[in-house]
Amino acid sequence: MSWSEIDEAALPDEERAPDAVPASANTLFIGDSGELPLDTRRALVQLLAGPSLDGYRHPKLWPILIRDEVPIRRRLAELFLELVIDRDMQVAFTRQADTGELEVPTLLRRAQLTFIDSILLLHLRQRLTQADSRGDRAVVSTDEIMEFLNLYERASNTDRAGFVKRIHASIEKIKKHSILQKIRSSEDRFEISPTLKLLFSAEEIQALTHLYQRMAADETPAPVTRTESDDEEADP
Repeated sequence: MSWSEIDEAALPDEERAPDAVPASANTLFIGDSGELPLDTRRALVQLLAGPSLDGYRHPKLWPILIRDEVPIRRRLAELFLELVIDRDMQVAFTRQADTGELEVPTLLRRAQLTFIDSILLLHLRQRLTQADSRGDRAVVSTDEIMEFLNLYERASNTDRAGFVKRIHASIEKIKKHSILQKIRSSEDRFEISPTLKLLFSAEEIQALTHLYQRMAADETPAPVTRTESDDEEADP
């Protein structure tokens, strides 16, 4: 059989020559084999870039995400990722899918939290709950954060400047992940992102609160789960 005798039109797409496959209506550039429209791809990339996509910071992408939730969820599932959406809060993000005993590669990186990072996140989560109960926006200042975290400075600490430096580093890290968003026209006041409510359940907040309260009272020497950085900062 010669090549000229092959009826490519009768073959399935995957068996045809690459240039014989009909181009997608959404082809955007040379070599593009994608099928999603441009705006849907932008929403997908924002989800993958993280940490979240929300209606406040991404007013153009949010309605696209809601419109094309099914194909976006399908694309993420192929990467072993789950799409989490809270329509009331207008927040969405991705997390590793629960694949049970199936071993799969991990695409998302885990953020390494220091002891101070963990304490700060817990405090912000509590402030968010308090603000919700009053129907207010959750807003904190740098001074307030400093005052709260000072409770966790060991009395024996002789490196006050180093402790303050670590607090500022934690604030910058939380800002980088968009959990703290600077309020316009203010340099040291921030709104707490509602995304934080999706990252910590009420049960986890309660357990962490009790643990850190005991730590502050020197009743227990260290958190249950720590990173190497935690060891450096939390050990007495």
